[in-house]
Amino acid sequence: MASIDLGNVLDKAWADKSVPEVLSAPVSALKGVSDRQGELLNEAFGIKTVADLAKLKYVGWAQALAALEAAK
Repeated sequence: MASIDLGNVLDKAWADKSVPEVLSAPVSALKGVSDRQGELLNEAFGIKTVADLAKLKYVGWAQALAALEAAK
C-alpha cells in the first residue's frame, strides 16, 4: 500500500484534510503552487482542482517518459 506524508506536499491549511477533500481542492492546496499559478493552469488547461491536475494527459505523458528514462 502506498503512502505519502501530506504535510510535505500540501499547503499547511490542507495538510490535515482527507484525500477526497484534497482532490477537490484548488491546485493552490499543493505546497509551492500559488493562487496565480492555479489561475494560469485553469486558463491554459482548464485545471481547477488537484484531481484535474492529476488527470491531465500531459502529466501522465511526462511521468511515463521519466519512468522510461529511469528504467534504463
